[in-house]
Amino acid sequence: MALRPEEISALIKDQIRHYDEKLESKDVGYVITVGDGIALVQGLDNALAGELLKFPGDVYGMVMNLEEEHVGVVLLGDDRNISEGDEVVRTRRVVEVPVGDELLGRVVDALGRPIDGGKPIDAKKFRPIERVAPGVITRKSVSEPVQTGLKVVDAVVPIGRGQRELIIGDRQTGKTAIAIDTIIHQKHENMYCIYVAIGQKTSTVAQIVQKLREAGAMEYTTVVVSSASETAPLQYIAPYAGCAMGEEWMEEGKDVLIVYDDLSKHAVAYRTLSLLLRRPSGREAYPGDVFYLHSRLLERAAKLAPEYGGGSLTALPIIETQAGDITAYIPTNVISITDGQIFLQTDLFNAGIRPAVDTGLSVSRVGGSAQIKAMKKVASSLKLELAQYHEMQAFAQFGSDLDPATQRTIDHGKRLERLLIQPQYSPMDVEDEIVALMSAKKRELDKVPVDHVADYERLLISHFHAEHENLLKELLDTKVMSAELEESFGTAIHEFTERYLANTEAE
Repeated sequence: MALRPEEISALIKDQIRHYDEKLESKDVGYVITVGDGIALVQGLDNALAGELLKFPGDVYGMVMNLEEEHVGVVLLGDDRNISEGDEVVRTRRVVEVPVGDELLGRVVDALGRPIDGGKPIDAKKFRPIERVAPGVITRKSVSEPVQTGLKVVDAVVPIGRGQRELIIGDRQTGKTAIAIDTIIHQKHENMYCIYVAIGQKTSTVAQIVQKLREAGAMEYTTVVVSSASETAPLQYIAPYAGCAMGEEWMEEGKDVLIVYDDLSKHAVAYRTLSLLLRRPSGREAYPGDVFYLHSRLLERAAKLAPEYGGGSLTALPIIETQAGDITAYIPTNVISITDGQIFLQTDLFNAGIRPAVDTGLSVSRVGGSAQIKAMKKVASSLKLELAQYHEMQAFAQFGSDLDPATQRTIDHGKRLERLLIQPQYSPMDVEDEIVALMSAKKRELDKVPVDHVADYERLLISHFHAEHENLLKELLDTKVMSAELEESFGTAIHEFTERYLANTEAE
């Protein structure tokens, strides 16, 4: 039976009338399955990758998989109140976090919500957690130092503003301690700090926050926490959220330091998500894009050119190794992305050499150009002297008779190693580090008994602040160790050493 023209017209008008409703229905879907922080949702044909979806009970999820029949969503909250058949609504937004000075001094979760019991954060701006890294044109080469306050790091593996320096080592070797000491030392260095705790115990993070408060470091620090008790999706987005907070300050022309503690747990959280989403697994069950997971995060660290604000974002990612194996999958991935690594060794830590930095395997590929000239001059031969000491020490174990030159090298190395030992939570100013290292360079330290090195160093620095403040001021003003200044430093150190040794013998 043929349709009359007026019937065809009525059908077309009806289709046009309900066209908007059909579009709207594509923005509402239904849960097929839910569990382990993952939901499969049907009916969201227009959903975009990375988009936020709203679930019942004010729970949000992020679209990760776009399948033919459904979308795979990771839930950014508790999934216990979500069940099969529940309605899911598109928000047409991506995951965003609050940014700005309102976050300073606060402890927040991976979505930027306060968890420190303080007042709500009244942020004026929000930023997406994912963003393309600054391009080559907008960047400037690393030229200013990040003073960590740790002699061995500032001298041997210096870090520059805008650099990515990996801290790597086994469990309980002091990786977090180096990062926390660096944050504490930024009090007078005009740097904002962000500490991202991924998969850590809540009690451990609470202790770190307490130490930062005691040191007065929380005034310029934000702590982003996604603890071990939280779901894998929140652990996955935490470092990107912290990075977005840092980028806001960087684009305002400020210098920012961000610590990711640690990216091993981050990779495990992403592997968990990927396997639950039925993505194909590769080596060690990690998905094929696990390299991109960390490269797109760490590439966002940069030193911006002056015409783009001149700010910087310095990243200190932490990676945990198993039995010192830096050739494992995730460690080699992150080593290839970063600009150098500080390798911490269990044997050194157990021997009481802390920070337990292995100066042979540690390297900073760009930090040398950021080191102040005075430090570069004083520390130029340090790495070589330590390498010679460790090599000769190994040979000395086999033979008792050593020639005088070898004995001198070993004696100097012992004192140098002892000089680089530093207690936790006590970072040093750069001028004090230079005074201590200058005593080793001028071989005045070799006259001091090994057991007295720490006492000698402490009294030497006190002596300089009391008697030679003018030399320290000239050093800080010029940041250069001229021949005249070096001679003045050498004379002052020699005079103090003679007096110290005379007093020690008298006792």
